Amino acid sequence: MKTTPQTLQQIDRAIRKIADKFPVGEEASQLTDIHIRVMQETGELVVYDDDDKEVTRCIIEEWIDAKDEDFYEQVASVLRKALMEHSDEIEKMSILTPFSFVLENDEVDVTYELYVVDGDTVIIDPDLMEGLEEDLNKFFKKLMKD
Repeated sequence: MKTTPQTLQQIDRAIRKIADKFPVGEEASQLTDIHIRVMQETGELVVYDDDDKEVTRCIIEEWIDAKDEDFYEQVASVLRKALMEHSDEIEKMSILTPFSFVLENDEVDVTYELYVVDGDTVIIDPDLMEGLEEDLNKFFKKLMKD
């Protein structure tokens, strides 16, 4: 799935709206997660707080009726990148840490943890971590031989 500039702009706007709902200087909210729910059939991206109160919503045209088997994996990658680009705003939001952004499917199941705010903690994109377990096992075996 190729991400268009219009999609990136809509996601960018949604993230800014989230940050605007929790401005710096206000008393910190005790949320633990910000839920980003994406409906594959309608292309809808809806953001909720822990109490299921809607924070913002938009329709991503290119996601409407997307048939990709790895749809949520691709959406997670796009959202992670966008959240990382807004890390300064996100980390200053008036929410007590730790809190995280999670991606939910249309059945309200958490499919991916996208971004964690907790001091120096950052979630690394899973694509970067691919094959890490094998490499660590090989390294450990070699280390044990020596």
